[in-house]
Amino acid sequence: MQDDRDRLQSITRRHFFRQAGFGLGSVALSSLAQERVLARATQHLAPRVAPRATRVIFLFMAGAPSQIDLFDYKPALQKYDGQDIPAEIVRGERFAFIKGTPKLLGSPFAFRKHGQSGAEISDLLPHLAGVADEIAIIRSMQTTQFNHAPAQIFMNTGHQVIGRPSMGAWLTYGIGAESQDLPGFVVLISGENNPDGGKSCWGSGFLPSVHQGVEFRSGADPVLFVSNPGGVDAPLRRHSLDVLKDLNQRRQRELGDPEIDTRINAYELAYRMQTSVPELTDISSEPQTVHDAYGTLPGQTSFANNCLLARRLVERGVRFVQLYHRGWDTHGSGFGEDIVEKLPHLCRQTDQPVAALIADLKQRGLLDTTLVVWGGEFGRTPMNEARNGSKFLGRDHHPRAFTMWMAGGGVKPGITLGQTDELGYNVVQDPVQVHDLHATMLHLLGIDHEKLTFRSQGRDFRLTDVHGTVVQQLLA
Repeated sequence: MQDDRDRLQSITRRHFFRQAGFGLGSVALSSLAQERVLARATQHLAPRVAPRATRVIFLFMAGAPSQIDLFDYKPALQKYDGQDIPAEIVRGERFAFIKGTPKLLGSPFAFRKHGQSGAEISDLLPHLAGVADEIAIIRSMQTTQFNHAPAQIFMNTGHQVIGRPSMGAWLTYGIGAESQDLPGFVVLISGENNPDGGKSCWGSGFLPSVHQGVEFRSGADPVLFVSNPGGVDAPLRRHSLDVLKDLNQRRQRELGDPEIDTRINAYELAYRMQTSVPELTDISSEPQTVHDAYGTLPGQTSFANNCLLARRLVERGVRFVQLYHRGWDTHGSGFGEDIVEKLPHLCRQTDQPVAALIADLKQRGLLDTTLVVWGGEFGRTPMNEARNGSKFLGRDHHPRAFTMWMAGGGVKPGITLGQTDELGYNVVQDPVQVHDLHATMLHLLGIDHEKLTFRSQGRDFRLTDVHGTVVQQLLA
């Protein structure tokens, strides 16, 4: 009886359109008009409000950049540098690595006010300072996680345990893909290694796997297994896919499994990508002035190249582009892992291309409809970690207060939201939780975060779980 009820509950408008749409669309996937019907049918058709943005570029600084040294200047830290933090502030606190009573650590870098907004930004980010009036700085971010993997998964999926859909997956599920020749959700990776949270950060969870992020790589084969193997030409590949599609459609009629439809669609998209992806990823065709602005070198793996590629992706209709740049974990446990050497190095890698991306999107008329988000999974402590007596300056993980910024796509430019206490330890004004950030991003994309749901394991899930409030102060 319970099984019957579950089956009845699953026959929703969403499932009806998904099944019916695939049944119609798969009759002639080679027809562009019918492919558009298919694309509309695979989306959730989420309840919409007026959208400010139609696409997202999420610049994810994996490892957690130090807000104390980049965006949240604290004169009191300079004044009390080297002194023990007051015991009442850290009593009962749990840190990732700090032991005992840590000493306060003022920033070794200067801050200045920039633009008409007077945004206070570190000298480590001179290029971003040049576009200060385009961004909204959020100094009052908070998270519930203080270790990298769960915090990265939480920031990307709204839950700290693997298995939930990522935001890019929710978005393509909610409003569909725009391009017929590229995935709706693309991931680009640079830096030391892959994010601690792994591919769960861009997975589809319990959503149909067609919504998961597709990782683009540098080199001759940007997407794995898309190129034809040796001895296979385009006509043979087309014939093989037609035969495979026919077999899959027969199996689908027997089982009614939506993952078979996903597989058919994936094969067809891969076939089209054989033509679209090589041209897209060849940034050498860009004018030298663009390369000079971004600091790009065609053929290399770099964050700068990925920023330029992100612009090319959103130009071609990709809905969600996420750049991961790994290496921001500045504990100070040794040379090259501290805020004096490593943090400036990371800023040199990222500052120029980020500012160029903002300026480039604006010049091309894309910034108004492209939501750009920058940040990591948590912040860094206003105290020196001094792990095992290390003399190198570094900061431990800090979930209580950190900084992110947003630009374009309906965000109010040139503002600084939120405030931390005089030491930068706790948020004292306008706290913004991770779920609030997600709710605000979805709102800017025209989606009510409480109504974008998917039923799994007997209950409805959403990106913001049972939390989240749209941050009205961030809206233009």
